[in-house]
Amino acid sequence: MKMSVPPSDHEQALAFDIQSIDQEFLDDPFPTYKLLREHDPVHLNPDGTYFLTRYEDVVKAFRDPAMSSDKRVDFKPKFGNGPLYLHHTTSLVFNDDPYHARVRKLMSEAFTPRKMDELDPVIEGIVERLLDRLKELKEFDVVHDYGLALPTEIIADMLGVPEQYRSKMHHYSTLILGALDPIVSPEKLKAGHEAVIEFGELLEELIAKRRETPHGAEMGEVLVSLIFGEVDGRKLSPVELVQNCIFLLNAGHETTASLVSNGIGTLLEFPDQLQRLRENPDLIKTAVEEFLRFQSPLQIGNRKATADVVFGPEDNRKTIPAGSFIHTCVGAANRDPEIFEDPETVNIGRKPNPQIAFGMGRHICMGNTLGRIEGHTAIGKFVKRFPNLRPNGKKRFHGRARFRGLALLPVTVS
Repeated sequence: MKMSVPPSDHEQALAFDIQSIDQEFLDDPFPTYKLLREHDPVHLNPDGTYFLTRYEDVVKAFRDPAMSSDKRVDFKPKFGNGPLYLHHTTSLVFNDDPYHARVRKLMSEAFTPRKMDELDPVIEGIVERLLDRLKELKEFDVVHDYGLALPTEIIADMLGVPEQYRSKMHHYSTLILGALDPIVSPEKLKAGHEAVIEFGELLEELIAKRRETPHGAEMGEVLVSLIFGEVDGRKLSPVELVQNCIFLLNAGHETTASLVSNGIGTLLEFPDQLQRLRENPDLIKTAVEEFLRFQSPLQIGNRKATADVVFGPEDNRKTIPAGSFIHTCVGAANRDPEIFEDPETVNIGRKPNPQIAFGMGRHICMGNTLGRIEGHTAIGKFVKRFPNLRPNGKKRFHGRARFRGLALLPVTVS
């Protein structure tokens, strides 16, 4: 009987198909990233798209002027003319200049150094209240009871979302952002379209009320700036305003919630680093950078080449032709051993740490400073408050390819 020969690592890398990823990949994509980075770093998928896994290539894709973020053509086959298409092609992140620059300038009013200073005591107050409640519970889920609560409150405050609507935000975000994954079922696409509609209707009500009473906005609220602000004599249209508010709410709480939950989960996975942070709380800033590197909330970004661009190591250069759609794998780049020593191990004091979890170039996440502040405060105070922190069950990731975050992290603190 003839024995079959298993495929080599090189053959496995060449056979990778972004449209056929399975649950094993979603649970732990890093072995696949490593395989691609070592054997086919500029990988051509069967659908004609490219998948980049080297740090230098991903950085180049973020910085190269030949790379476009406009998705009006590429999202049409997937979303049709429905609400998801309207949202993702109107929001800041999937557009180029001059639209991108105009909307970004308006939104940047929410993230000035003065605004960040204003938010510092607000963040501390929310964290302390959450920790007091968790201490009473003794057993809880870090994701839902802590990680999601803080950024949801902050971003909702910035846009003046009333308390009664805040519990819906994560549900809407999961459906809308989940639709960006390479593989999405018809049922999930339908739910995503419905989420855009419901979320949009809610925001239209809030915007109408704020137009009537533009004064008296709470500290940190940016909705007034988005409604009445102008760049080069132009305001956001009603559609642009609603869709970019949805984007701000989604992006602002999704990545920070994952940073906080992933960070605490990583410390539990590497107890020596948890003890190290307890003994030296001043390491919290480098610790947060390491959590961003090790479990990047955004795993896969996208660009489109508007001209031929060369990628790959010197001994294996490949030209990606103009018009090609490119998957920029941030999760793989942040574990590239050419850049990071011992990248599969967590080192909360890692220096230097040029991780790119928030992207770079023109499209760097403008909320990266706020996200870091929330991470420093939420994780640092959590570790200090609960010296008896222990796992209380198995953690589980939410199973999306583009974004990586925990769905469940049960712990006990008694």
